[in-house]
This record gives sequence, structure tokens and C-alpha cells, in this order.
Amino acid sequence: MTFKEQILQGIPEKLPPKKALNPDISRAPKRKQILSKDEKKLALRNALRYFPEEWHKELAEEFLEELNVLGRIYMYRFMPTYEMYARPIDEYPSNTVQAAGIMLMIQNNLDPAVAQHPYELITYGGNGSVFQNWAQYSITMKYLATMTEKQTLHIYSGHPMGVFPSSKDAPRVVVTNGMMIPNYSSPDDWEKYNALGVTQYGQMTAGSYMYIGPQGIVHGTTITVMNAFRKTLQTDESCAGKIFLTSGLGGMSGAQPKAGNIAGCITICAEVNPKAAQKRYEQGWVDEIIRDLNILVSRVKKAVSQKEIVSIAYQGNIVDVWERFYDENIYINIGSDQTSLHNPWSGGYYPASLSYEQANTMISNEPEKFKLEVQKSLRRHATAINKHTSKGTYFFDYGNAFLLEASRAGAEIMAKNKIDFKYPSYVQDILGPMCFDYGFGPFRWVCTSGKAEDLDTTDQIALDVMLSIKMDAPKEIQQQMQDNITWIKEAKQNKLVVGSQARILYADAEGRVKIALAFNNAIKEGLISKPIVLGRDHHDVSGTDSPYRETSNIYDGSKFTADMAIHNVIGDSFRGATWVSIHNGGGVGWGEVINGGFGLVLDGSKEASERLKQMLFYDVNNGIARRSWARNKEALFAIKREMQRTPELKVTIPKEVNTVILDRLFN
Repeated sequence: MTFKEQILQGIPEKLPPKKALNPDISRAPKRKQILSKDEKKLALRNALRYFPEEWHKELAEEFLEELNVLGRIYMYRFMPTYEMYARPIDEYPSNTVQAAGIMLMIQNNLDPAVAQHPYELITYGGNGSVFQNWAQYSITMKYLATMTEKQTLHIYSGHPMGVFPSSKDAPRVVVTNGMMIPNYSSPDDWEKYNALGVTQYGQMTAGSYMYIGPQGIVHGTTITVMNAFRKTLQTDESCAGKIFLTSGLGGMSGAQPKAGNIAGCITICAEVNPKAAQKRYEQGWVDEIIRDLNILVSRVKKAVSQKEIVSIAYQGNIVDVWERFYDENIYINIGSDQTSLHNPWSGGYYPASLSYEQANTMISNEPEKFKLEVQKSLRRHATAINKHTSKGTYFFDYGNAFLLEASRAGAEIMAKNKIDFKYPSYVQDILGPMCFDYGFGPFRWVCTSGKAEDLDTTDQIALDVMLSIKMDAPKEIQQQMQDNITWIKEAKQNKLVVGSQARILYADAEGRVKIALAFNNAIKEGLISKPIVLGRDHHDVSGTDSPYRETSNIYDGSKFTADMAIHNVIGDSFRGATWVSIHNGGGVGWGEVINGGFGLVLDGSKEASERLKQMLFYDVNNGIARRSWARNKEALFAIKREMQRTPELKVTIPKEVNTVILDRLFN
């Protein structure tokens, strides 16, 4: 069968044979056994409902084995036989270019060059899933291939509930992931209900089909690292020979060494999974791999003395590095961590006391003991960091729930008031006041032709637009503009593309709208050969309510609310988004965050121009309005400036209260 024929068949008419799995592909860790006997029966009943009754006997035994061994039912037998990657958009069977664009993005998320654990349909973060199983993938692709522009596909946590009549102006797809009743949103609830096959963890851009490989976070990490050094170095001091120490080389964290190279420092990134480290090395995202701690110490001392710009992957545990560098008197300028601590008990963080193999066995067989080992390691980890910060190291939480889980483990990371953490979130110190409050966030696009020359054209268009905007931009955002102009100028030479021909930059509403309009016009005029998919990371101005990350610099008490993310998704949906998504969970963990995203297909039409102007404007300014209401001065500046530019926009502005009035009441 051809690729198109396989897509159009959905679930095969004949039961396919079992698949042999490539041992070189990185696999998801085995999940803990949390279901009772009756719940396992229910999980099997739930899985078998995708298939004809005559297959049930054979599949029931096979699925039970997956459940008993892996803790999940992935349905490997139904993995497609064709190669998984983002094809040029014309190669997808479809009745609408919008649906074809979504199919392309789904396949990009599952491309082995992009996905962390492709066999388990996990894109990044250890559990960030596109679908729960391969039956869901096949049915979804068939629906997308056959639906019209007057239908909408509704996806419930990976499950394609169905295609419903709608309108040409409605989203083609609406996605929800992990939207649990609040009292059923603990980590063990995810383990249980995911094992039952009724919910999933979509992370942020995994379950919304908008992940573009580690490039997406390279940019944000570059901005963060550059500004972290700006906070700690003299104005005329270079980053060369200065150390950035961190950990994680998985889906999102794999961007860190590349970002360090762009920022111009020495990056040491520890990773316990040898396949993850090797993958990033082969992709050119890290310069060297070192497996011996003694050799690492010697190499780093040489790099410091020669003021090198180099990235080094240490295949081992980050705790050992922090401790050894202190003993060796190696000064760490800035430090962070990007292990998947939103998922601490299922392979997101590996304790220093165990080997990688020992830990994976304990996760499945002795989960409670594993949890204790993780917490012991976190206490050790925090103690080592504290020793370095006492000598001047600038440490920031990179939004992976490191400080949150370390505090729950009893580590000494609390401030003197016993309420706040002693170290800031990078959003509190850097991205919040410097970027998000001004409306700058991770705008991204994908060239559906798959042609590098189309991406080159978009780079030049984006550069021209930003240079034009910068000429009249106020001084408050000149640094943001220049950083992104430099980024896009150097993007191609930094070889950022993994998977689809995609790009990212930070832009505000004005920049996003003007760049998108220029793209759409270039498609119309044939300067860009095929449609473009627009999107963003959920890690943005408006997309995510996350009290320990995206909204950690909200101080009016509303950082624990999720109105902004919900309004963003609803507001985007009727302003022209091609698809929208809303998730429970994300970079800081299940039950800790609500985040929403969108995708928008530009096809060169007048309708696309109208949609993008309305949707992109709202998508950004909804968040600035919320941030300004929280009395963030940068957001107040940005929303007042936007209301002057756009008279139709009217936002409620807070009135400042004299502190003396309140102090008198409580004296």
C-alpha cells in the first residue's frame, strides 16, 4: 500500500503481525504498576474497543503483556510501516489544506529525529504524549484525511472522539489533554487514568502538535542564558571561558548546549541516558561527550584557562558534577537544571545513588523506594548548589519544578520567610519582566513545503520586518528587538532545524502580525511555494497559567488561577485558529499548570490575513492585559502603548494604592 492508502485505511482491515522494535530507539521508562486486577480488566476493555471483536482474544493477551511489563498499552502492533517524518504538505491525502497541515505537524512530533520516545508516542519531557496509543494515531489521521472545511475533529486526550459539523470559520481540530476534575489531578491519578487509557499528559507542544524539535527551546534558553550572564558580568565582560552548568539532554533540555554555544560560554550538561547524549552529539547539538568525571574536570579547567566556547555532555549524574566541581574549586558562573522534575517518580529525574539501569528497574518494581531515593538525591543536589552559590554562583530554577520538588523533599532551598524559594525562577528574574510583560514570546512557523529555500525566504522576511519595527520602537524594547534580530541573522548558520523546516523568534503582537502578513503575501505571490503553519510555544505571554514558571512574576495572588489560559484558547478559537488545545500539566507537572496553544495555517488567502490579524493580536494582548492588572509595570507600559496604537482595544487599568494607607490599618 502507498503512504496515502495507509493513511486512508485508518485501522487496518486485516490484523497486522507483531512488530519487531529497533533496540537503538530510545524507549520510555516502564511505568509503575498501579492498577488493581479489576482496573486492568477495564484497561483492556478500553483498549480493545478500537478493534473488531474477532481480534479481541489475540490482542487481549498481547495488551495485557504490555500493561504488565510497561505499565501502559501502546499497541505496538499497529505502528505504521511507513517512515515517520513531516512530508511536504501535498503528499498528504486531504480535502482541506488546514487538515493536511495538522497531519504534517503530527508526524513531525513523532519523527524519531524529533521525538524523545517515538515508539511510545512521547515527544519530550519523559511523558509528553501526542497520543496514548497507535490506534488513536491511525484513526485521527484518517479523520483528518477525509474531513472537509465544514467539520471539526474533537480530540479527548489523544482519543479522536469524532468529526462534527461546524463551519469554515471554526477550528478544524479542538484538542484537550489531561483535563481532570481538580480533586483527581495528583501524580498518581495521572499514573492510574493514563494506564486505564482515558487521559494523557500532553506536556505543552507535544499534545498540541506544535513541537519543532529542540530549536524551540534553544531560542528561549539562549535569551535566558545571555541575560543571566548580563546580570552577573560586567558590561564589557565576555561569556567566553565562563561556565554554565546544568543537566538534561532529552526533548526540551537537549537545547541547552546549543544555546550555550550561541551565548558564547562553556556549557556542561549532565545526562544519565547514554542514548539521549549520543543523539544530541550526532545531531550536532553538543560538541563533546565525556564519560569519566576525572576527564571532565581536566577538560573544564583547560576550557576555562583558554576562554573557550564549547559545550560538553557529561554522561553521568549532575549531582556528582556539582559536588566534584566544588571540591576542585571550579567556579560556576551560572547554574540551573532541566531534568524532567515535573515527572519525578517515573524517570524524569534519576537519583545519584543508582545507575541508569538500576533506576529504571526500581521505577517499575519498587516505586516507593525509588521515590525515597529521588528525594534523597534532591537534598544532596540542593546542598551542593548551596555551596556554590555561597561563592557567588547565580542559580535559577528553569521551570522544571526543581525547587518545588526539592522543597517537598526537605532540601534547604527556602528563603528566610519560609514561604518563597531562595532562588528565583528564570521567569521571575529574566523572561517575565524582560519579555513576557512586554508581550515578547516564542512565535514560530513551519514551511510545509519542506524546502530549505522557503525557510531562508521566511528568515529574510522576518528580519526585514523586525529591522523596520526597531527603527521606531521605544527604548524599553530595544534590547529585545536587537537580540531577536541577531538571532534570526545567525539562525541558519547555527543549524537549528531538526525535523520540519521550522523557525522561532521572540516577537510581540505588532511583530507577529506584521511578519505573518508578510508571509501570507509572499505565499500569495509565489515567493514561498507552499502554506506556512504558524504557532507558538505554550510557554508564552498568554498561553499558560503556571505559578512556578510562566506566571511566577504575578504578585497579586492570581498566579494560582487559570482564567488566562482558558480565555486564550476560547478567544483564539473564534478569531480564526486552525486548531486549538488546552492541557493540564506541562513543564512543571500534572496538576501544577494549565496551558493552551494554537496552530494557524497561512495559505495566501485574504481570509487567512483577516484571521491572523484578529487571532495573533488577541493571543498576545490577553496576557499583557492580565499582567498589567497584576500591576506589573512593564505590562502596564505595553498595554497602554497598545491601546494608543489600537483604539478598539480598551483594557481595565489598575489604580495604585498608597502603601501608607494600608500600613496604618495594620499598625
